[in-house]
Amino acid sequence: MSETVQQKSGPVHGESLHLPAPTHWPIVLAFGCTLAAAGLVTSPFISVLGGVFMVTGCVGWFRQVLPHEAHEDVPVVVQPVTIATRRRVVERIHIHPEHRAHLPIETYPVASGLKGGIAGGIAMVIPAIIYGQLAHGSIWWAVNLLGGAGVAHWSHVTDAQIAAFHGDWLGIAIVLQAIVCMLVGLLYGAMLPMLPRHPILLGGVLAPLAWTGLLYSGMGIINPALDARIAWGWFVASQIVFGVVAGLVVAREERVRTDRGLPFIARMGIEAPGLIESNLDAGPPRRDEEKH
Repeated sequence: MSETVQQKSGPVHGESLHLPAPTHWPIVLAFGCTLAAAGLVTSPFISVLGGVFMVTGCVGWFRQVLPHEAHEDVPVVVQPVTIATRRRVVERIHIHPEHRAHLPIETYPVASGLKGGIAGGIAMVIPAIIYGQLAHGSIWWAVNLLGGAGVAHWSHVTDAQIAAFHGDWLGIAIVLQAIVCMLVGLLYGAMLPMLPRHPILLGGVLAPLAWTGLLYSGMGIINPALDARIAWGWFVASQIVFGVVAGLVVAREERVRTDRGLPFIARMGIEAPGLIESNLDAGPPRRDEEKH
C-alpha cells in the first residue's frame, strides 16, 4: 500500500516566496545582554564589553528593518512525498477502560498515619530526655520547654525554673505533644499515596526536614525566648526518630486497594452491579469460556 502526498495549494514549482531576510543581530544583542549581566558579579569590564555588543546588535538590527524591512526571494521547490508500508491493514490495540492502570493501585490507609504519629510521639521523647540530662542536668528541660510555652510568665522564666519539675507544665506538654503528633500523623497518612512504597523515606527524612525548617523560620517571631533555648540539632534528631518510628509502624500496616480504578458512580458509594465485579475472581469472560 502506497500513497503519494503532494502540496495541493500554494506556489507552483519554480516560483519564489517573498520572505523577511535572515539576520544574526538578535543573537549578538542577546550575547551582549548576557555579558552585561555577568559583569555585575564578575568584573565591570565584562559589562562594558557586553554594552558594546548590545549597541552593535541594536544598530545592526535597526538597519535591517528601518526605514524598510529587508526581504529576500526564496525559490519554491515542490517534491512529492511517498509514504509506503508493507502492512495491508492498520493494526489497532483495543484496550477496555477497566484494563487501564490507575496508580497507585495499593496504598496505606490514612489511619495508619495516625498510629505512626502516636508511636513516633512517644519515641521522640527519648532523645529529648537524653539531651536535657546531658546539656542541663535535668530530664525535665525539654518537657518544660514544650509545656512552658503556654505559660503566661514564660518570658521571665530562668534556666533553674526550666530544669525543675512543674506539674502544670508537664500536663500542658503532654496535651500539646498528643495534639501535634496526631495532627502530624494525619497529615503523614494523607501524604502516603505520594510515596506508597517508601513510607520510611517520607516520614524519616522528608517530613522531619520540612517540619523543622518551618519551625526554625517562624519560631523567632512566634516565641523568641523559646527559640533562644532550643538546640536545633537535637530537635532534628528527635524529629528523625519520630519519622523513622512512624514509618516503621506504617510499613507494618496492611495495604488497601485504592478506588481510582472504579467508576465514578461506584466511588460515590452507589451500588452499581453492572459496573463493578461482585468478587475479586470475577472478570470479563474469556474467549474460550464464551464458546462453552
